[in-house]
Amino acid sequence: MVRAYSQEYVYKHPWERVTSASWRKYADPENKRTLSHILEVDTLNRKLDPQSGKLYTTRAITIHAPGPWLIRKIVGQDICHCVESTKVDAQARSMQLNTRNISLQRFIEVVEKIQYDPHPDNPNGWTICRQETSIRIKPLSALASMAEKIEQRCAEKFVQNSAKGREVMERICKYLEAESSGIAL
Repeated sequence: MVRAYSQEYVYKHPWERVTSASWRKYADPENKRTLSHILEVDTLNRKLDPQSGKLYTTRAITIHAPGPWLIRKIVGQDICHCVESTKVDAQARSMQLNTRNISLQRFIEVVEKIQYDPHPDNPNGWTICRQETSIRIKPLSALASMAEKIEQRCAEKFVQNSAKGREVMERICKYLEAESSGIAL
């Protein structure tokens, strides 16, 4: 059983500002309280392809992910390590992030894909964010109803955390907008 969901969100900011905010999302100390589930983010690799101009980045993300009591009891931990692979094509104005857990894979598999593109109705002023997430509880496939409930709770938590992430992105975009206008916040 797999729990999957997708969301779209429109940032009323240009693509360049939104993608800049995406890079700053975890680094800004002001966001630590809102994104308290993110414990650590480390850049593992960054490569600029001189032929295509595309930027490829790999980051390790450590997340505090306390699941339901039963899962914590089975798994024995509430820390999850993830790898985020990012591809930025500035020429095409596209940014893709793919994140998956590398720890706890015996128990749960989470894959998140986020795509930032200029909005078709206002390509110079707005950015559309498309997010797809799939969650699969592995060892409980024989107990389908229990696995389904756990996947649902995990999905609800992801939706809540996505909203927090959008809140942070909006705050950073507004800061960047003010900064580019020469206004101090």
